[in-house]
Amino acid sequence: MPEITRETLRDYLNDALPDAEIAAIERALRDSPDVRKLFDSVRQEADRGEHSVGAVWRRERLSCPTRDQLGGYLLGAGDPELIDYIGFHLKTIGCAYCQANLDDLERVQAEAVEPAAKTRRRRIVDSAAGVLPKGKGK
Repeated sequence: MPEITRETLRDYLNDALPDAEIAAIERALRDSPDVRKLFDSVRQEADRGEHSVGAVWRRERLSCPTRDQLGGYLLGAGDPELIDYIGFHLKTIGCAYCQANLDDLERVQAEAVEPAAKTRRRRIVDSAAGVLPKGKGK
């Protein structure tokens, strides 16, 4: 297991680590009183509020696109530069917050499309029922 530092624990608090590192930190928090003590210290510092530009930027998610912008990205609609930025934000930066938001939008879209597709298919079949000849040789 790599060394767990204050910076690593800050990243853990901000959901800025890969899944494997998150799992390693959670194991260390369960198993090590020293890591728990360091984590409590880091959490207290975060609760007091760091007021650097970087901390405010991360805390307020100033670089994260809005849900509407994520919806546009999902549909491939909108300003091409914004679409490129959102792709960068999701894939390169790996923002877990925005990825979860996008996953939710995809789920909502799939739920909305599936019943509409079934209704459309049923309407087509019903409208063609008396018009199309019955299959021959079947």
